[in-house]
Amino acid sequence: MGQTSAAPSLVAVAAKKQLDSSFRRRGITIALASGLFYGFYTAFMTLGMSKGIWLEWYGSQSNLSAFAVMYLLSALGAATTDTCSALWAVSFAVLRGRFGDFTRCIRTKPGMVMVAAAIIGGPLASTAYVIGLQLAGSIVVPIAALCPAFGAIIGHFLFKQKLTARIMLGIAICFAASFLIGSTGLGANVPDNLFLGLFFGLAAAVFWGIEGCICGYGTSMIDPEIGITIRQVTAGFSNLFILVPLFGIIAQVDSFAMVTQSFTDGGSIIYFAIAGLCAYLTFMYWYKGNGMCGAALGMSCNGTFSFWGPFCCWIVLGIVFGIEGWSMPPIAWAAAILMVIGIFIIAMNPLDLFKKSNQETA
Repeated sequence: MGQTSAAPSLVAVAAKKQLDSSFRRRGITIALASGLFYGFYTAFMTLGMSKGIWLEWYGSQSNLSAFAVMYLLSALGAATTDTCSALWAVSFAVLRGRFGDFTRCIRTKPGMVMVAAAIIGGPLASTAYVIGLQLAGSIVVPIAALCPAFGAIIGHFLFKQKLTARIMLGIAICFAASFLIGSTGLGANVPDNLFLGLFFGLAAAVFWGIEGCICGYGTSMIDPEIGITIRQVTAGFSNLFILVPLFGIIAQVDSFAMVTQSFTDGGSIIYFAIAGLCAYLTFMYWYKGNGMCGAALGMSCNGTFSFWGPFCCWIVLGIVFGIEGWSMPPIAWAAAILMVIGIFIIAMNPLDLFKKSNQETA
């Protein structure tokens, strides 16, 4: 009798293990896709800023000042991409009948926390990221990928999160990788403003690290899909209506006219729309993957954008569209992969993967 009742139980346990394993593998695939889409977001945003009206703004015949070219155009590129991403997010919320949830949640305390985080990650981090890309190219992407390392350090001071020996090792690996990337500027044939670009990439990493710490609170109390919508809408609109006009005033340029031209320029807006969709998908898949395979492993998989960013820029910009300057030296590729390893170690103990694999096959 006992043996008869035990058999179905063993079958059920085995079936549950197989289902959990399949669910986790799907989560890993989705989280890896978030890193890939981040690479395409970077590539298509940069492509949009090299087409149509942007060619005139960056051209030698432009009447824009050096300040406007470096800061105003970078803020406008980030604002155009983030606003397109916000429109995608709102559209999906409307189609799924969740727009009411968005308007209710944004007025709550966790919603306002998400708004504050989005302001840091939108106008500040995104603009710094774009400035870095314009100055130094795709080599900035692995530097910006230091955000999990900065997030761990900031979380230690803000929320008293413990920095274990493993996390410290991961942080050390990430910073060693960043120094390897910076060393590429010691040779010849490098961008004139390489180190300035790397500085802005580093600033983006710090701001995104702060955003990640703050969003950890907000997303623990808000549905990820609604949280992402709040994040994208806030980032897009704050960039569009705060930072761009501010830089326009400083540069003494009609920023409203430039915003209108950016959104109505047929030669570039399609690429910004694609970049905005990729930006929405990278956040969506990041949160969804975290929920399926765990936040630690999901963060590691998303951190692969330190490799996918330069790779997608190389494919889309360098190979498909034939734009020069988007290749990376071998040492930078090696450093990008090394940084992925460092992010992985920060997020989780690699030995846990083997433990779970053994449990699944047991």
